Amino acid sequence: MSRHGVAETLTGAVVLVIAGGFLAFTAAHSGLSAATGYTLHARFDSVAGLPVGGDVRMAGVKVGSVTDEQIDPKTFTAVVSMTVRNDIQLPKDSSASIVSESLLGGNYISLAPGGSETDLKPGQTITITQSAVNLEQLLGKFIFSVTTLNGPKDGAAKDGAAKDGADKAGAGGALAPLPK
Repeated sequence: MSRHGVAETLTGAVVLVIAGGFLAFTAAHSGLSAATGYTLHARFDSVAGLPVGGDVRMAGVKVGSVTDEQIDPKTFTAVVSMTVRNDIQLPKDSSASIVSESLLGGNYISLAPGGSETDLKPGQTITITQSAVNLEQLLGKFIFSVTTLNGPKDGAAKDGAAKDGADKAGAGGALAPLPK
């Protein structure tokens, strides 16, 4: 084998090792790896922007992952299944909220421990929940409320017909007669 062939073989091997490293990193951080811990459930009106594999955090620290999202056909609420690390034992009156990580998206579940003496058991449901806040809907409501509160400017016509009639009147100020 020539020097040129050896260099190509070594370059190919280095590329494969780097590609394997990227693949391993992606698999480890994709949320698709085997989840360790116990399963809990929570019901939300909306899980908009919460991905399967998303984080479950407590005090900003990741303590689990979202494993499944389903619709309950009887109540039409979203049922989220999540794993929580075995060393985290949540009181029965703990709460779960869907929180936005930033303005660009990336929702996660934030757990807040309660004060109950009894802990949630694997498979039980967190009953105190708060759904995701839809920023687009909030912005739309804000814009609509500002427009409604301000109303038309001083001197502006209240309806389209009066404004159209004034526009057609021209410089003379009189309305043109209707054709017969």
